[in-house]
Amino acid sequence: MPSSPTSGVGRVIAGRYLLLHRLGSGGMGHVWLAHDQRLACEVALKEVVFGDPAEPGQEREARVARARAEARHAAGLRGHPHVVTVHDVLEHEGLPWIVMEYVAGAVDLRELLARGGPLAPAECARIGLAVLDALTAGHERGVMHRDVKPANILLAPDRTGSPYGRVLLTDYGISVQPDTGETRYTMASALVGTAGYLAPERATGGPPTPAADLFSLGCTLYHAVEGHGPFARESPLASVTAAVLEDPRAPVRAGALEPVLRGLLAKDPDLRATAREVEAELARIVTPQTETYARTRTDLGSQPPWAVSAHPAPGAAGRDPVVGGTRRRPRPHALRAALAGGLGLVLALGGAWYALADRENGGGTAVPYGEAVGLVKPLKAGDCVLTDWPGGARFSGTPRLTLDPTCADQAPDGQVVAFVEAASDEEARERGPALCEERTRELRGRLADVRGLAVVPTADGFEAAGGRTACLVLGAHGPVYGPLGDRRRLGTAFADTATMQRRDCLDVRSRREARLVSCDGTYDEQVLGFTRLGEDVTLAEARTESDAACAREVPPRDYGFDPSVHEAGSWTSEGPWKSGTHVVVCTVRRQNGGTMEGAEP
Repeated sequence: MPSSPTSGVGRVIAGRYLLLHRLGSGGMGHVWLAHDQRLACEVALKEVVFGDPAEPGQEREARVARARAEARHAAGLRGHPHVVTVHDVLEHEGLPWIVMEYVAGAVDLRELLARGGPLAPAECARIGLAVLDALTAGHERGVMHRDVKPANILLAPDRTGSPYGRVLLTDYGISVQPDTGETRYTMASALVGTAGYLAPERATGGPPTPAADLFSLGCTLYHAVEGHGPFARESPLASVTAAVLEDPRAPVRAGALEPVLRGLLAKDPDLRATAREVEAELARIVTPQTETYARTRTDLGSQPPWAVSAHPAPGAAGRDPVVGGTRRRPRPHALRAALAGGLGLVLALGGAWYALADRENGGGTAVPYGEAVGLVKPLKAGDCVLTDWPGGARFSGTPRLTLDPTCADQAPDGQVVAFVEAASDEEARERGPALCEERTRELRGRLADVRGLAVVPTADGFEAAGGRTACLVLGAHGPVYGPLGDRRRLGTAFADTATMQRRDCLDVRSRREARLVSCDGTYDEQVLGFTRLGEDVTLAEARTESDAACAREVPPRDYGFDPSVHEAGSWTSEGPWKSGTHVVVCTVRRQNGGTMEGAEP
């Protein structure tokens, strides 16, 4: 019988590491948050667990050896900015434990996609560059990862506070150095890797190679931008078969990322895009080239609407520039420069961007954003909007927009929070969405369940729109129920948790009423983050379970609050339950019910 999440809490491993709580579990065992009593800091410990005590000795030895190999391979990449650091491997009661860096506030890409849906192509490209950099570093040492997938990619806050600015590749549990004579601790008949992300040549018995890792990276990026894997089927066997025999499903959201996916997902490893080619193409998406070039005019209305935010030059997709008939080697600093520039395009929960303009409206009308959007006057800063999506599916197609003048009476879906000016309608289409994403990233990162909407002027309506693209932030699954960001007035009661932001300070009048107050004075609670409850949890149940969920998923001690003084609190409302997202706002408060003050802790 598998152990519970609290089984083992309080144990001291190797006389040094105090187990605090379980962070997660996988095929090899459990990962724990632990306190290093010698250095007085927190670390992550990976524990090898055997589900069946009677497991054959040979298989037990293989799993233990795999843990040691994981530590050795990851430790060889110590200090790499996109690999989780391994500090040590030790034995306790005859089993190995891997001591790793604890990445506070991290969420794996699989969980993030499940929470908020597909990501924008530029954000996928930024993540892809970081993972590619980590893979390349391993390949240069002869280490193949063999299990690149969303669950093994962590996104965490960076030093600037961007919630998903740091990208880390983890879990080298089945990695291998094939050219060193290293023993492989897996059964010869077993498929090593994850169905749906496994390269065709690996599924048919071929050796692990850098090209196979790149295929898995392609599957991962496809999943990130489309919301499902390219070979996702009803069973693992069907997924593996599809990867070997079938073409990937045609992407519909990928935009400028589509040529990269096509190159990575080539069945023949000899025809697959190389790491250098992929790096160059991803860098172009993250940091678009500024030089001008001739473009072939196409029917932009037939493309994914966000494709115009990073549209590659005709004929350039999928290969490096060619000079004098030979491939030009990309400059070594291209990846670092692209990653630095790309940190501005930070993902908010569910942050996919949509550029809207009525591409088919050629009748000379002065409607700013086209007949499909429907507004007869340009949007203004702070305007709250209601959205009517074609077929009722949110973020599918072009929504018709109407204004909610009060930002309250009709439960607005979102608000205009910024503008991007352009010299021409073409420039607005090409640069507006990416600049909107950058200018609203901080606000989106503070909210629980939002997406962006870039409303781009049409050619005929460019002047009427004042030459500006309107940058909106909308609820990802339902209304936001009021103003956002700095447009909220201090002292206003929250109509719904949808407008609560990280680091908001709350004056709690009752367990059903909280008001926004300044953090410079006294307050009752402060918002730390968010978590989600299961689909089967009712709102009534949530109001009794949410405090415990927040204590587990967003513990105040991770934010520097003294656990002997502070405790986790929570807020729920009907909105997230009506939309099915079941988002809970997690706060910190004093255990004795007293007020907090200033910049605690």
